[in-house]
Amino acid sequence: MVPMLLPGPLVDAEWLAGNVNAVDIADVRWSIPSGPKIEAFADGHLPESVFVDLDAVLSDPPGPRGRHPLPPLDVFRRNIADLGLGRRPVVCYDDTSGATAARMWWMLDAIGHPVAVLDGGIGAWTGPLERGDLAHSEPAVSDPTAIGDPTIVDWPPGRMIEVGEVLARIRDGSVLLDARSAERFRGEPNPVDPVLGHIPGGRSRPWTDNISDDGVFRHADHLRRELTEFAVGDAGEWVASCGSGVTACHNLLAARIAGLGDGRLYAGSWSEWISNTSRPVETGPAESGQTAR
Repeated sequence: MVPMLLPGPLVDAEWLAGNVNAVDIADVRWSIPSGPKIEAFADGHLPESVFVDLDAVLSDPPGPRGRHPLPPLDVFRRNIADLGLGRRPVVCYDDTSGATAARMWWMLDAIGHPVAVLDGGIGAWTGPLERGDLAHSEPAVSDPTAIGDPTIVDWPPGRMIEVGEVLARIRDGSVLLDARSAERFRGEPNPVDPVLGHIPGGRSRPWTDNISDDGVFRHADHLRRELTEFAVGDAGEWVASCGSGVTACHNLLAARIAGLGDGRLYAGSWSEWISNTSRPVETGPAESGQTAR
């Protein structure tokens, strides 16, 4: 396994500038309108960084399991190894305050590989940028199983939850935090969700609440205070959801920063939930949701 040298789940630009040769750097820029921001990478990226395609590397193809289902772990390891990543700790960044970088953070952290997110993303970087395409000088890692803990052969069940378990966990008292915007949670019309609303019993915690006005994560004390108001505490006793299992990881990262227990990622999230019309849906605010079907 790769030895840990990261100071925590977040690093700032000053730390990264001083340790750029001791880590692998992953550019995970993506947006709903554009998809993977490959052209933005070519126009300028952190030195020695590698572009990681959220759709092709960090996800299986979209389908009944949602828009960004988790790929099999061996496929993920192979994808990362082929990019030349995994020999060293990984620092991920994007241009949306960690909204997509957190997904790669969760995937590597779940299998025990040292990883952090660059706080503030590319906007916080004050050093020079490189231009060019996706080429990277590092060859593929010869043994993908060496990425993370080699004894972990599947996504750890203690770190995630499947669709069939969701309602039972909520009934048993686990809180489900939905990282989508409050408007999407309430069921207001939007271009992303073909079915409007939220999972019955869920609570709205937009991922943007984790971010301060200057685009970096709020202080750990602030995050701890707000998340504990949602009863986020013990590991495994809360569930993180969103539209497709991406920004849900932002809430999981915020809990780690706050020193709270790891929740479970519902990777399929809303896009998987609504793929089966027999699953119930609520609209309106969490405290007074109305059953839609």
